[in-house]
Formats: sequence, structure tokens, C-alpha cells
Amino acid sequence: MAKHPIISSQPLGTQWPTMDPFLFCAYHDDTYPRGNAELGPDAPLTGRTIGQDFAGKDGWRMYHGTTVAGFPAHPHRGFETVTIVRQGLIDHSDSLGATARFGGGDVQWLTAGRGIVHAEMFPLLDRVQPNPLELFQIWLNLPASHKMVSPHFTMFWSEQLARYQSGAGAQVVCIAGALGEASPLPPPPDSWAAQAHADVAIWTITLAPGCRWTLPAAAGAQTRRSLYFFRGAELAIGGQSLRQHAAMELRCDSDLELVNGSTASELLMLQGRPIAEAVVQHGPFVMNSQAEIHQAFADYRQTQFGGWPWADSAPTHGTQARRFARHTDGRSEVFDIQTKPQERTA
Repeated sequence: MAKHPIISSQPLGTQWPTMDPFLFCAYHDDTYPRGNAELGPDAPLTGRTIGQDFAGKDGWRMYHGTTVAGFPAHPHRGFETVTIVRQGLIDHSDSLGATARFGGGDVQWLTAGRGIVHAEMFPLLDRVQPNPLELFQIWLNLPASHKMVSPHFTMFWSEQLARYQSGAGAQVVCIAGALGEASPLPPPPDSWAAQAHADVAIWTITLAPGCRWTLPAAAGAQTRRSLYFFRGAELAIGGQSLRQHAAMELRCDSDLELVNGSTASELLMLQGRPIAEAVVQHGPFVMNSQAEIHQAFADYRQTQFGGWPWADSAPTHGTQARRFARHTDGRSEVFDIQTKPQERTA
């Protein structure tokens, strides 16, 4: 008897379940109203727990922001963040001195390593129309041998991302992990994803109505695969029909046919070989032992992971509709929302 292709399944919430080597996956989908002069929402903030607003009142959240929604300066150690912005913009600033405004399909990949402080704010530039924001933030673990590497800031611009398209109506954006002739940009040098045997893949998948597409088997025998069906009405996986959005662990030792229903569907796939080490997490730090967690807090209290070079704990980057990055090596990339980047040196 053939093995069932879906090992386990559960309904989706805001924070999605993950498996080693992934630690966390959050899906943010906020229908922000028009913006005000301060790049915050032009709407009353009454009834919200400002600084801790996760309730989703009126379809949007301030998160830890007070004037502008988002996540003011906070530290990380021991893992990586991969932030995929599908709609809207993020203003990034960090303790390395890097800044960026990115969105509309861009991806930021940040190796926290031995320690970094960063802010992620959501500026609402449009003062006439609503400002929808949709993004994934994924935490990818680092093995013990790499938890104390130097932090690293990387931008993958939408125009640079590898894309696969099938004749049957499947479109796949490959942030990590090749698919057919679609070869993604190299991950940061100290990432688990940079290890060939790790078989890490991060794909966003769109299936046209009625599309039939075969998800190929993973390369590694130890690889584990999560598939998140988050948009669409119906999807059949290996002959099993789903009519509810779900997070699934799939068998990945053989090809698997996906058959979409009558409306477009969207999925996120995360896969990788487990690091298979102890994971001890406390807040923004992920290490291998409780003693290492205590040391992370002590180091942060003593050094602030290099300090915060910005005057504001929640910086935003002006009202100009552009994407840009200023890297720690002095390199800058600046371009309009609708145009390709042009690189220059400081």
C-alpha cells in the first residue's frame, strides 16, 4: 500500500508551525488605512494596546509600534531571519549601520550570528489610498558551529529572484533551493542554507485555476518538508482534497502531484535537512543550552551588540516612494518602486 503523502496537517493561524531547521514562520496580512504625515495610520488608535497591539482590530495591527506600525529596535542571536514582503514596505535599520526600504516581492536575509539589533517598521506612504502589507517572516536556525559568526545583512531584490514557470500554470519564486533551471541567489555564507547537504528550499508557489503540477522529490533522504496552503478554495495533494487552509508535513521522497481547484491558490514551502541539535530559545535568542541563553542576555546588557547608531528606536526613511539599501561596506542601491536597482558606491 502506498504511503500517505500528508504526514500531518493542522489549520493555519497567524504563527505557522515549523520543523527543524526552521524555528518560526509568521504570516502578517494587514489592511492598513491611508497614511498620515508621520507615516502611521490615519485612523484613531483608541481601543488598541499601543506597544503590544496584536489583536487585529479593523484588520490591522500596530504590533510594538506607537506611531508607525512595526517592530522597533530589538536584538537577536543564534539564527537567521528571512523576510519576504509580498505587498507594502518595510523600513529596516540595524546595529551594523545598514538601512533599507524594501517591499513588493523583495526579500531580506539577515544572519544574526553572535548578535545584531534591528528595527522593522511599516511606513504607510500613501496618504490617499489604503496601504496593504503582506509578508512572511521565517526564522532559520544556525548550527552550534555557526551561532557566533559575524552578523550579515543581505538583500534579494524582487527583480533578481529566480522564478520557475510551468506550462500548466504553476509559478514558483525560489528564494532558496533550485527548481529546474531556476537557480536562486546564494544564501549568506554562514547560513545552514549555504551547506549543499542541507537541502534547504524556501519557495512561494502560485497555482492557476485547474493547474496540475508535480512537486519534485527532495534531494536528501533526511530532508523534511512543510507546505502551507494559505490562499485558494480547494487543493488536492496526492489525491487528497483540501478545502481548508492548512500547514502540512509532506513526504518528500517521491514526486507529488498538486491539483488546484477553480480559483488561484498560493502556497509557501519550507524544507531542509534537520540540524538535529538541542534548541533552547528565550525571546529573541536561540542557542543550544540554557547557559548560552544566560550568556546572550549578559552580553547584550554589556555591549548592546555594538550599540544602536540611530537617534530613534523606530526609524523610518522618509516619504519618497523608492526602494533602497545602504550596506555596511558603503555600497548603496537606490531605485524607484517600479524600476530595477542601480548600484552605486558611497
